[in-house]
Amino acid sequence: MTDYGEKYEQSNQEAAILRQQSPEEMKAFSGLLKTTMREGALDVKTKEMIALGIAIADRCEGCIMAHVRNNLKNGVTLEQLAEVVDVAILMGGGPSTVYGAKALAFAKYLQDQEQ
Repeated sequence: MTDYGEKYEQSNQEAAILRQQSPEEMKAFSGLLKTTMREGALDVKTKEMIALGIAIADRCEGCIMAHVRNNLKNGVTLEQLAEVVDVAILMGGGPSTVYGAKALAFAKYLQDQEQ
């Protein structure tokens, strides 16, 4: 069984190394993230669901874990996440079934940790 806590911690450690080695670039990327993920014509909750769908279709585990976590913080339910996975599968094909399952498993792991 996958240890999602360990995977998430490893992803954070790897990102810290990147921030250390490329501080200007990561500061610029963080600025883009902050600007993009603020309230606008779309609310943050919707933007995070879109980001998760793209992360699944692009098969980025680190992005999936970050956006699952953000979605849960924004009150997105497991049922809503499942529909995001469905759309990602539609757009990303068979490989998205594997990464969509990872997204839902990580969401379930985070929910279980809160109980």
